[in-house]
Amino acid sequence: MTTMIEIERPAPASGIAPAKKRILDTADLLFYDEGIRAVGVDRLISASSVTKATFYKHYRSKDRLISEYVDHRHRQAVAELADLLEQESSVEAVLRALQQSISTWISSPEFRGCPFINAAAEFSDPTHPVRRSVITHREWFVGTLEQLLRELGHPLAGDAADDLMLARDGAMTGGYAGDPIAASTALARAFDRVIGDAALA
Repeated sequence: MTTMIEIERPAPASGIAPAKKRILDTADLLFYDEGIRAVGVDRLISASSVTKATFYKHYRSKDRLISEYVDHRHRQAVAELADLLEQESSVEAVLRALQQSISTWISSPEFRGCPFINAAAEFSDPTHPVRRSVITHREWFVGTLEQLLRELGHPLAGDAADDLMLARDGAMTGGYAGDPIAASTALARAFDRVIGDAALA
């Protein structure tokens, strides 16, 4: 494709013990579906079909597993955007595909809002490792948007990236708490406006 942007894919989780992966997969499902604080260690152990000793051998504490969960979600987001960069033929096509991907997720039955916003809401201390991981993810995402918009020729790529990030946040929150169709439509308008501004520059 024409873009010079490259996203470094996360290293594959090769060699991870099956039990450790099963615990993380279980946490990924339960933390997102029910909330991080609502799911206790005993529930995780039971749902993962592991022993308590195995759980603590791999993660030592629930806090460590929570951090792994947030990092896992970040790695998924990086891989998904890297896929779009490989599949699409232009920066505009990447942005359009990203907008469509968000809209599709918002409309899915299993959608429970943005996992990063949800995690941040449960941990009020800005110095907590979970909050730092959320900040790292958000900085990566808005920075990548800025790179894409700069290559698209947007005159205020940084401001426009912030606008798209806020539009994404609003669509995810509104789509879960309210009408997903209205949220997706509003998100599309935000992308149309930002892409249109780049075309006029």
